[in-house]
Amino acid sequence: MEEKIGKVELRNLTIDDYQGLKESMIAAYENWTGALWEKKDIDRLLKVFPEGQFAVLMDNKIAGCALSLIIDYDRFGNSHTFRDITGKMTFSTHSPKGDVLYGIEVFVSPKFRGLRLGRRLYDARKELCERLNLRAIVFGGRIPSFHEHADTMTPKQYIEKVRSKQLFDPTLSFQLANDFHVKKILRNYLPGDTESQEYAVLLEWDNIYYEKESSDLAYKKSVVRLGLIQWQMRHYKGLDDLFEQAEFFVDAVSSYKSDFALFPEFFNAPLMARFNELREAAAIRRLAEFTESIRDKFLHFAVSYNVNIITGSMPWITDNGTLQNIGYVCRRNGTFEQYVKIHVTPDERKFWGLEGGCKVQVIETDCGPIGVLICYDVEFPELSRILASQGMQILFVPFLTDTQNGYSRVRHCARARAIENECYVAIAGSVGNLPRVENMDIQFAQAVVFTPCDFSFPTNGIKAEATPNTEMILVADVDIELLHELHTYGAVRNLLDRRTDVYDISYKKKDTPCT
Repeated sequence: MEEKIGKVELRNLTIDDYQGLKESMIAAYENWTGALWEKKDIDRLLKVFPEGQFAVLMDNKIAGCALSLIIDYDRFGNSHTFRDITGKMTFSTHSPKGDVLYGIEVFVSPKFRGLRLGRRLYDARKELCERLNLRAIVFGGRIPSFHEHADTMTPKQYIEKVRSKQLFDPTLSFQLANDFHVKKILRNYLPGDTESQEYAVLLEWDNIYYEKESSDLAYKKSVVRLGLIQWQMRHYKGLDDLFEQAEFFVDAVSSYKSDFALFPEFFNAPLMARFNELREAAAIRRLAEFTESIRDKFLHFAVSYNVNIITGSMPWITDNGTLQNIGYVCRRNGTFEQYVKIHVTPDERKFWGLEGGCKVQVIETDCGPIGVLICYDVEFPELSRILASQGMQILFVPFLTDTQNGYSRVRHCARARAIENECYVAIAGSVGNLPRVENMDIQFAQAVVFTPCDFSFPTNGIKAEATPNTEMILVADVDIELLHELHTYGAVRNLLDRRTDVYDISYKKKDTPCT
């Protein structure tokens, strides 16, 4: 007598499902205990991409699941392993701006097979792929019956016989029936998968509804040109004088076809001279009155000169009256994003009453994802690591330092960030002096572009550097493709080899403003 079919439910997986998930996994992989997922891995995956994890239940019991990530497929190509795709189970490879939904697990407990529950899971993935406008679903599929034929045929011959239905493979046959096509045979994809002889079949389902982005941001250059502005502090009669000087530098870096122009922290400080009769905290709040006008002017420059502008930083008064140090990425397509300084120095708090912000996020540009950390923030490695986990490729650091001691802290920390996060780091500050502006008397700076230290990069990790304490621009090219190669094939792999089983860094996102 057949068992009565119960209630079927398909929904997103939650961490509370883990015990039932574990029981189904044990049943599904009775011949391969290495396939079992630990609770901490499921928990981490749910935090990274909860929308992409599905569970199918039968009478409220977990019958199977499908797990996935969004990846930038060009970063991995067709030759990769499960370890590469998952970032050694850290899931740092997940990219919300990626183009492919990559399946990293799917199974149905043997008790519930024959009910087409696997098809429901695959259909849920396809619907998600279409809804998120991703171009394809890709995964490395096991061929668990191959070990029965490994002595008499190659993986290619086995796949052809399964495709022609001369042989049946419980996994591959199902996937081919669900409109997936074979792209490649992968070696050593899942170490320990003896049933598949450690082979896997790279399979793809194409989303016919996919529409490639037509905006400028859809195109990402490989070689990116950076223009760093070593700004001379001088007195200005008014805002128009500052704009004239700023436009001169934007024009200069644009004439060299730079993709980015980086201004220093508080480059607009000379405007405080008119408020010198006020105490420092009051003067900088008056300076904040210019911030929106400067942002709008720089946005105009970005479009007019076809260059993305990192506006350094400026004071900003929030809706609740808090004084913060913020800046903007003014894109050359006419849009902008704000960033904020997280850590303020003791003097900034003491003399100006500055407070730190909370938002740490990468900013998408037509040259790929970038990060911006203002001065002191680069001395806290946690922030750049969070940005790196979000896909940052170039880190910009606008700074303001008065002594060589302060500059050395920024310089050496920025250099370390490039190595440990396998990214480029560009720093730019101001030079000169402002004798009539309190707390802004002298400046010391040297603009630099740092790189990782590996064979494809300069041996000292310095791409280019300016003359110290001299007003000038520094123009340098950085190759994003070299970073992709470094992530996978570097002599050392600082991102991939992190021991997240021992330690981890997480970003505590806040729904409310910092107080």
